[in-house]
Amino acid sequence: MTLARLGSLHQSRLSFMRQLTRRMANEGWRFDRRVFDIDDAGVGHAVFTAHGPARTYSLVAFAHDLPPKMRSDRVIATAWDATFALFDGIPTQDDIDRLSRNVPLQEAGRVSEREISVSRANRSVRLWDHIVDALSRGQQPDPARLAEVGYLMRTTAVYGSGKLGAADREVIADRPEMQAPFQAEMLSVYLTRWFVRDLIEHMARARGGKIAVPLAPQSAQRLGIGNSTGLGMAPFLVTHPVLFNNWIMAREEAIARVRSLRDASVAEGDQFRALFSRAALSVAAWKTEHPIQIAKLADLRRDVESLRTHLDSADLQSAAPWDRLMRWAETHLSLEGQEWLASLILEPYGALVDGLGACMADAATDAYVIDGAMTVRAAMQCLEDSFGWALKVDWAAPENCARAWYVSEEKLEPRLGERFEEPIAPFEQPLAPARDAAAAHALLRGWDADAPVADVLATHPAHRNAIRRAQITKFAPYGEIRSNTIGADLLPIDMLRAKLSFFGVTHFDPRSDRWVRVSMYAGAPYPSDLCIANADDWVYPEVSQ
Repeated sequence: MTLARLGSLHQSRLSFMRQLTRRMANEGWRFDRRVFDIDDAGVGHAVFTAHGPARTYSLVAFAHDLPPKMRSDRVIATAWDATFALFDGIPTQDDIDRLSRNVPLQEAGRVSEREISVSRANRSVRLWDHIVDALSRGQQPDPARLAEVGYLMRTTAVYGSGKLGAADREVIADRPEMQAPFQAEMLSVYLTRWFVRDLIEHMARARGGKIAVPLAPQSAQRLGIGNSTGLGMAPFLVTHPVLFNNWIMAREEAIARVRSLRDASVAEGDQFRALFSRAALSVAAWKTEHPIQIAKLADLRRDVESLRTHLDSADLQSAAPWDRLMRWAETHLSLEGQEWLASLILEPYGALVDGLGACMADAATDAYVIDGAMTVRAAMQCLEDSFGWALKVDWAAPENCARAWYVSEEKLEPRLGERFEEPIAPFEQPLAPARDAAAAHALLRGWDADAPVADVLATHPAHRNAIRRAQITKFAPYGEIRSNTIGADLLPIDMLRAKLSFFGVTHFDPRSDRWVRVSMYAGAPYPSDLCIANADDWVYPEVSQ
């Protein structure tokens, strides 16, 4: 649970995008484009519908003619190239009219409980114009330019769980298809990718007429939906300890199940080796310009070659092969390589691990209630079990509390400032649980060990959060990051990477230590091509014969 390791996680079978595509294929979901009312300038609306076994969901998309000077990915932007709502069912014309008056406004608008998520996206202008121009002239775009960018549009926000008046999480939580985390948001992005492909082909036809050609299927499949993720996402892992615990616990349980296997079949070993080759291609194609990620990527590529050499002679059939392989990795590979391998050994064992996806939601509704009857002695033990490492830190040393999290009034986003250089301490957010745990522990040392902790909190309520978090770790042991979240050496991109890996993102491309650019669903089949055969391993590129 250190940030160094969390910042090295990779997608896996339990990633939310793969859970969704796997379910849709296994259940035989049907898809149709019900409405595509968009003019030659690329302005209008469309409705793309996904029919599951019991329910139907529709992406209502609005395409806009956005002046370049108004294009911004910041949360304070007021206009976008496209805006979306995921509708629960099939919208009527009245629904579409209502959404047309609100969804393009995003935060300035209001939706209803019939909507499950609200989102927006902007074009990658240079690639968009290049593709429209090429297709309109009957040509395919330059593959190198497609690979360089990797997406046609990038989302700047995908909201759910009651945002802007949309349905609360509780409305959909009991639905099997929405049980795993972020399934509504993942479905919205999946359908958005379909809309974006159809939109750019429509604009090429509008310009080129009969000469225009569609985007080649292989090229279209390589393109995902981009996303630029910054500090706004980082606090999520701290503010949702039970949910984060469930993600990590499911992944750790999956790894433990595979490592505990006494042997593997020839077919399982062959499947692992085949996917290793495909995953290695993905690593080779990974590009970044940030010094930190360049170094990590160099480590991973060396790890891939070390592992390749090791696999040439490794026995993957007997004597607990996967446990032996992971133990070898602990002494021969970097953290990047270890976590890459940990995800990869799960691949042959869908029947063993895929069911854990249903355990990853936040179902502990009473988890945040403080047990006031707990004795001071027991509370101190909870703090020591959860934050023992933090009790050894000198929190008065400037380097250990150099940063402070706050919300910018101007940008309306979480920010990370320099505590001793900016007047931000009065606005600090409670995102330093390790420091707060140490302070609570120091306070409790002065109290009667047999007194109820409620007595302490009645007179020192500022420590309620620290005690609550310590109690939570009794049943959610992976709920706390075991690193300093306000230290001078903090790299927020490690927090972003951890969360995005569970989404299923690959090819992380940090642009600083505080924000990262990624692509979602790159390589995934479009709805018309989705089937059981391609619904799961699309994340790994095919090896050319």
